[in-house]
Amino acid sequence: MSHRIWNRIAVCCTTASTIAVLVTSVAGASGSRAGGISARAAADCQPYGASPCLLPFPNDLFTRPDSSTPTGLRVQLPANAMPADKHGQRIAVAEYDRSDGFSPGSDVVVHVRGLDNPTAFARTGAVGLANMARAFVRNQPILIIDERTGARQLIWSELDANATSPQSTNLLIHPGKNFTEGHTYVVVLRNLRNDRGRLIAPPGWFERLRDARPLLPAERSQRARYARIFTALKHAGISRRGLYEAWDFTVASRQSLSSRMLAIRNDAFAQLGDHNLADGKVQGRPPAYTITSVGSLAPGIQAVHGTFQVPCYLITCGSSTTTGFHYGSRKRDALPTQIPGTVAAAPFECIIPSSAGNPAPARISLYGHGLLGDHTEVEAGNVLAMASEHNFVFCATDWWGLASGDIPFDIAALQNLNHFPAVVDRLQQGVLNTLYLGRLMRSSAGFASNPAFRAGGHPLIDTSNLYYDGNSQGGIMGGMTTALAPDLRRAVLGVPGMNYGGVLLQRSTDFGLYAPFIFGSYTDASVHPLILDLIQQLWDRGEADGYAQHMTSEPLPGTPSHEVLLQVAYGDHQVSMYAAAVEARTIGAFAYQPALDLSTNRVRDRNVLFGIPAIPSYPFHGSAIVIWDSGPGRVQPPPLVNVPPMNSATNNDPHEDVRSSPAARVQKSDFLMLSGAVVDVCGGKPCRTSVFMP
Repeated sequence: MSHRIWNRIAVCCTTASTIAVLVTSVAGASGSRAGGISARAAADCQPYGASPCLLPFPNDLFTRPDSSTPTGLRVQLPANAMPADKHGQRIAVAEYDRSDGFSPGSDVVVHVRGLDNPTAFARTGAVGLANMARAFVRNQPILIIDERTGARQLIWSELDANATSPQSTNLLIHPGKNFTEGHTYVVVLRNLRNDRGRLIAPPGWFERLRDARPLLPAERSQRARYARIFTALKHAGISRRGLYEAWDFTVASRQSLSSRMLAIRNDAFAQLGDHNLADGKVQGRPPAYTITSVGSLAPGIQAVHGTFQVPCYLITCGSSTTTGFHYGSRKRDALPTQIPGTVAAAPFECIIPSSAGNPAPARISLYGHGLLGDHTEVEAGNVLAMASEHNFVFCATDWWGLASGDIPFDIAALQNLNHFPAVVDRLQQGVLNTLYLGRLMRSSAGFASNPAFRAGGHPLIDTSNLYYDGNSQGGIMGGMTTALAPDLRRAVLGVPGMNYGGVLLQRSTDFGLYAPFIFGSYTDASVHPLILDLIQQLWDRGEADGYAQHMTSEPLPGTPSHEVLLQVAYGDHQVSMYAAAVEARTIGAFAYQPALDLSTNRVRDRNVLFGIPAIPSYPFHGSAIVIWDSGPGRVQPPPLVNVPPMNSATNNDPHEDVRSSPAARVQKSDFLMLSGAVVDVCGGKPCRTSVFMP
């Protein structure tokens, strides 16, 4: 993220009067009042008990049968157990209950009395981030298995490092590869030990179910469910003996995750006259647009500014509105609809190097900007260098929902999460805006026909292929955009990741600015991981986590397949490299090896790409992940727990080092072409950025 953007945020967020205006300017939400919130940690609850409970989560206990959904289920969260803010207002369940399952990137959150300190965690022998292979050892105490196949899932576990007491310390279990859409998984906890090495006794409700003892009235409805769970465990070779707890959860279907976005994409492109987006052919007319200025940006670089029109599916449209999707029906499976005549005017900027048309037309690529930035980040030095060095024209627009104009509402939404669904809806509209900009670039009747993009009667741009290049948030949102893109087939995601709530936020130095807003409002620290997991259930609709399974070889309906290059910064302070590794596994990427120099302190992360096959030979035609290292003298190994890295003289943020390295740009350029491939620009050794310090 640029210092310019951070300065803008700091000015916005440090004035108390400004914050008060931001909060009171948003209309009150419909969440229920909690009434008499207990001072006891909310995580210290038990299912089927007298106190409302949302843990463990996710959990098919919080679903009901529904034959109209692909999974046969519908989420039904207990309204009186939802987290409450300091004013007693609970998060409303309506948007969550639209889903037919839980996030494919769900953290599993559970509170285990006794397994609430590092010594107990070590004595238990739980699988951790540094060695996920332990997820498959015979006696591993923490398991997640596919209920149908019995296959163990790649996971890692940790205790919440942000907790303030044992009572507020939860066990977090992360997928090393996203859970598969529509599948049901069983979480298994067994042979858990406290800090003295003693086995922790199971909760009474589970012990009664496990041992076929008489059940309390509230538990009797679970007999059939647990008969299925125990049958699945038996088939997987897992004995009931020693079980501390087990439960199952179902992952949302592809339709539940992506139907809203696909609906607005398909409708918007149909309005252009293109009804077949899977064929890769540009049909119909381009979006309407206006060029407002053309001028010199830097030596050898022209900048073209303007706006373009996009069908808008929000209730109100604009760079700083606070409304979500418009629906023509109150049904839970209703899809967004356009209020007749409602159109968004989205800004764009394109940069054109002097090499364009001299002699060959330039390749065209969308550019994705960083967190809470805007389209003018296409002017960044590394983007200008990429354009000039490799003859690219880059165009960018704003990521609505997480752009600079959204800052006031995003802050208000953190303080009152009943506004968060509108943020997610705006993210989806923002991706549609980006896809429409891509069509303007790709259409021969679009930019290519405008004098600003022509010289001597010839176009400066080659419209035969469109590409994508983005960094940071542009890497994250770029993953979603790529999965949905009809007009591009190849994308480079710089310093990427996915799963904001489950992995990214608490491991990012960026979150330090925003955590006080959300956690200052929702003050019970014991449910902070749960809150982040809850909002991810919605965030999946508007970021790569909900689309990763379809980013490459299993495309979404009406969408071509894609190939993706992930360029990762070792020890990134803002976007965790561990999230990028999860993304790589999920999309079926191959890994550049050797990834790290194991003769240094990088040996601790020798398994960071566990389970990702090595690229067999070069040039490699397929999706890949490449880790770029700025060196032990500049960057230290990141924390293995859910806290961000600490800046120091020898631990500088490498977030911008990759894109600033000429060799990495060569690798991007060789990938972003019609017959592109991953090439070895590192000479068979670990890749080093241009600022590498040994």
